[in-house]
Amino acid sequence: MIGDLGAALGYVLQPAPLFFIVLGTWLGIFVGAVPGLTGGMLISLVIPLTFYMNSTHALVLMIAMYVGSVSGGLISAMLFRMPGTPSSIMTTFDGYPLAKRQPHRALALGIGASLVGGLVAGFFLVVLSPPLSRWALQFGPWEYFTMVLMAIVLIASLSEGSMAKGLLGGFLGMLFAMPGFNESDGQLRLTFGMQQLSDGFHLLPMLLGIFVASQIIKDALEMDRRPAAVDLGAGRALVSIRQWTRHGWNLLRSSVIGTWIGILPGVGASIASMVAYGVTKNMSKTPEAFGTGCEEGVVASEAANNANVGGALIPLLTMGIPGSPIDAILLSALILHNIQPGPILFIVNGDFVWALIAAYLVANLLMFATMTVSVRLLARAVTIDRAVLLPIIFVCCVVGAYALANRIYDVWVVVAFGIIGFGLERAKVPLGPFVIGFVLEPLFEGEFRAALQISNGDIFGIVNQPIAMGFFLVAVAMLLWPLLQTRFRKPARAVDSLD
Repeated sequence: MIGDLGAALGYVLQPAPLFFIVLGTWLGIFVGAVPGLTGGMLISLVIPLTFYMNSTHALVLMIAMYVGSVSGGLISAMLFRMPGTPSSIMTTFDGYPLAKRQPHRALALGIGASLVGGLVAGFFLVVLSPPLSRWALQFGPWEYFTMVLMAIVLIASLSEGSMAKGLLGGFLGMLFAMPGFNESDGQLRLTFGMQQLSDGFHLLPMLLGIFVASQIIKDALEMDRRPAAVDLGAGRALVSIRQWTRHGWNLLRSSVIGTWIGILPGVGASIASMVAYGVTKNMSKTPEAFGTGCEEGVVASEAANNANVGGALIPLLTMGIPGSPIDAILLSALILHNIQPGPILFIVNGDFVWALIAAYLVANLLMFATMTVSVRLLARAVTIDRAVLLPIIFVCCVVGAYALANRIYDVWVVVAFGIIGFGLERAKVPLGPFVIGFVLEPLFEGEFRAALQISNGDIFGIVNQPIAMGFFLVAVAMLLWPLLQTRFRKPARAVDSLD
């Protein structure tokens, strides 16, 4: 394992892959810092440009963008109280008040915590990925079917809003993945007589529509929101090692929380930062200081949301299950580059996997260096007029969709999914379950059919598979938990009213 990682580090530090890591990290930081632009949008736009690239270079570039985009969100969150990314929402609570008093210190704490969170998650990524991939080799159709079922239920239960809306989002995503050729029986389905639908909806136009076009529509309706420029003056965002020692336990605890929440499929960095922030506040000797510029809150939020990135890569690389919406995009990129993610990835493409892990570690170090020395430039970049950015992004979106198969139909698919994504967000239906449901539907359906064939159509064959049964029981428990909570709350309210 150490030898594999060392060889991978030697590879990614060569000029070509290092160039793509530097480029991806910088672009990710820039996009993350600008409110309204997201890492998912950036990676979706870049996928068409990577069709003719070396697969390793392409995925290294996207991993670096992922790392940079999550970290970059703290710039606008602290300086303008406008989260650059959803995962930076918790950072605004204490980061903005602290930055009004001590901007360089606030930024230094956020950037340093981001680095520590990323490296702690990198440690778990290196240590856990190989054994998990070997364990996953034991999985059969029942195990994969129930694991995907558990992932979708878990995504829905932990999404923003109600579980019902989360499940609705996942169901709609799976529904939109069904039109076209059915590999199980060789028949076309749900094409409604449209020849273009015989291939179904391609991944790339769907991603561009859901993540890019929908955001363009949303930003176009809020064009007047433009933060004022902030002058940070001279100096760099640095805090001495001696000053970091007082935050050591908070850094480690929040990083571990972020990593393990990242491993849960589809949960996302927003939940990780919320949980870490809440735990830190509850364990603090001065909880009343949170929300007024407390350094503990800044450290907890940023360590957790950056650690979540590394944690989410673990199920993606070992089992082919995306740990977050951006990981669903990375899964799509792997498929488009003819790389099959899952437990055999370490066997068939071991060098490739270790290169991605090494790129993740290097990207975190580059993120720290880049943000430390260029915070003043990034603060100015946040104020770029979106009336200039959005048309450029839309043109890239159209060109990327058309280049996939040279069909104007795919451009209309982007527009359609953009409207769908905008409508879902307005209805408070989370997009994460939708995208992950779309990506996982072929695996879900294919493994279910294979499991039924093995058991001669007996659905109760799952009882003889202990791992699959465990996944199934977890999914059922996650479905029933909100109902049980509601049932037990009502009697308590009734007793309170009698008192």
